[in-house]
Amino acid sequence: MNKLLMAVLLAFGGAVGTLPQPAAAADIVVVRTEPPPLRSEPVPDARRGYVWAPGYWRWSGNHYVWVRGQWMRARHGYYWRPSTWESRGDRWQMQHGGWVRGDGDRDGDGIPNRVDRDRDNDGVPNRYDARPNDPDRR
Repeated sequence: MNKLLMAVLLAFGGAVGTLPQPAAAADIVVVRTEPPPLRSEPVPDARRGYVWAPGYWRWSGNHYVWVRGQWMRARHGYYWRPSTWESRGDRWQMQHGGWVRGDGDRDGDGIPNRVDRDRDNDGVPNRYDARPNDPDRR
């Protein structure tokens, strides 16, 4: 009887342990302290097959800590969106960096790439631009 009861409890405990947890809630960071200005970091020479993820301020519970920029292995069809802090009234919310599908609005001008006549927002129309998808050439 004890073995049967133990087996049932273990089986039930295993089932409870596999319930989905809201992961996004743990990633939300909201603080009342404005982040310091971004640090100026030298960007190393370009590396083929990699993109540069710039440094950012991370909240560590009671103060900001600088996270240095790093190279990220490129993902075909995606671009790296850097981490930023956004003001929300009297609070600041962290927008974590991550990979974003490249078919959206790569240059952030509010015009979808499929109809954007200046995809890298450098002022040169795509048909005259030698590198129309390079937002770093602004």
